[in-house]
Amino acid sequence: MPNITDSERLASYADVLAGELPDTWTSTYLPDHAKDDLAELADRVWDLDLVAAALAEQPLQHAAVLSRPDGAQLVLLDRHERDGFLIAAIAPSALPDEAYRAVPEPNGIALGDDPFLGAEEVADDLLARYDSALAQVRANSLGGVQPSQADRIVLTWQKDGSIATAVIDDRAGTVLISHGFVQDPQSGIYRLSGDDSQVQARALRDISSRLDALGIGLALQHSVGRTAPSAPTSVPPVPAGPRTQVTRSR
Repeated sequence: MPNITDSERLASYADVLAGELPDTWTSTYLPDHAKDDLAELADRVWDLDLVAAALAEQPLQHAAVLSRPDGAQLVLLDRHERDGFLIAAIAPSALPDEAYRAVPEPNGIALGDDPFLGAEEVADDLLARYDSALAQVRANSLGGVQPSQADRIVLTWQKDGSIATAVIDDRAGTVLISHGFVQDPQSGIYRLSGDDSQVQARALRDISSRLDALGIGLALQHSVGRTAPSAPTSVPPVPAGPRTQVTRSR
């Protein structure tokens, strides 16, 4: 059972680390008596290497969870019998097991006692791998959506006429939402309704211009289910045929 010094040390380190990471992160400390939360957290640690081995030797006794507004989460825990800490990605909840197939685990890393140096190591290593894996599993949860890159957004036509995408750049997400895309809170997928083709086409043109100003490319492809997607088109075409106020049965 961790003593108060251990608790304060972990919580303080996590607070500083959250403030130094790129984008906006918050830190939440889970004490030893939050047994159910800690057990659930341990099950969701997205690691098959260093952190998994540590948890196999020593059950999670307390931890700090770092959260980003888009749903990304990291867990910070003690490195028992050694100085420093361990940090790992947390797998998204409520996604099917199939979404994780063929996606490499973004295994965690060890950090020293300096949270400022630790933040640099997390940003340069773990976060880059985590964001890539996160985009892939979110895309897999909505079959046929190809993961985007930081400098290139891939939009995928869906069978119902909507357009979906999985992005890893918060700036791109902000642009999409401002032009009618809605983000699913669990999968993280952004979707633009296809009920009005004229509104949809106008949104695509405006989004393309705004993303271009940010140095982010835009591509559009047709959904091909869970098979490998065909090469995306580099410029979004205007949707063919009117779809204004179409009512679809569910």
